[in-house]
Amino acid sequence: MRIKLAKQIFAFNLLWVVITLTAFAILINLSWWQLSRAEEKTQQLQRLAQLQSNGALRGAQLNQLSETDIDGAPFQAQGRWLAPFIWLLDNQIVNGRVGYDVVVPVQAEGLSQPLLVNLGWLAATDRRDTLPQLQIPVSLKLDGLLRTQPDGLLLLGQNAENDGAWPMRIQQVSFAELSGISGLALYPALLYQQQTSDFLPHYQPVVLPPEKHRGYALQWFLLAVAVIGVALAASHHGKANNE
Repeated sequence: MRIKLAKQIFAFNLLWVVITLTAFAILINLSWWQLSRAEEKTQQLQRLAQLQSNGALRGAQLNQLSETDIDGAPFQAQGRWLAPFIWLLDNQIVNGRVGYDVVVPVQAEGLSQPLLVNLGWLAATDRRDTLPQLQIPVSLKLDGLLRTQPDGLLLLGQNAENDGAWPMRIQQVSFAELSGISGLALYPALLYQQQTSDFLPHYQPVVLPPEKHRGYALQWFLLAVAVIGVALAASHHGKANNE
């Protein structure tokens, strides 16, 4: 009987140790991941600051630069909206309100290919089946930030609700797909306008600053220490009861 009880106690203690070490490893890995993210954000901010200090790019320069060189760079030019194409990027929440980001193709001066431009945010209508009607100026002053990998995630279903009418709702910006729909050989970058009168710019290249990630890393680390502390206290209490 005593041998059986001893085996049960040993199995329970072993399971407790495994659970404790597993939880500790998970929390430490989360802390390390947050520190890695903080370093990535720091490097990203430094790169953006360097690109800003170099001045805004112009249309002719984009014809000669690679995607790596232009990603995150400021861009300025005069452009002409290529009507009638208007895409509404779905599920954009600003100040707690649901709406769309307005994306249009623009022929920028000096650029050989049309450039997609995110003009900013527009509130959605009360009915899902009714899209807002827009007035896009033919001439546009482009002043914003270039990104070669736009945000957006397509989980299920089709991306573009292509019924031949404009504006057209989409779930993400896909250069290849939008080129096929419009028949335009779109430049592989999206310009996020920083200033506009008709729509609300809200794009932020870095949403969480490095300091936030370091704070989260500290929280995960303290939780890992707490797990070990609770395990040691429980072990000490168990030994005291057995004695």
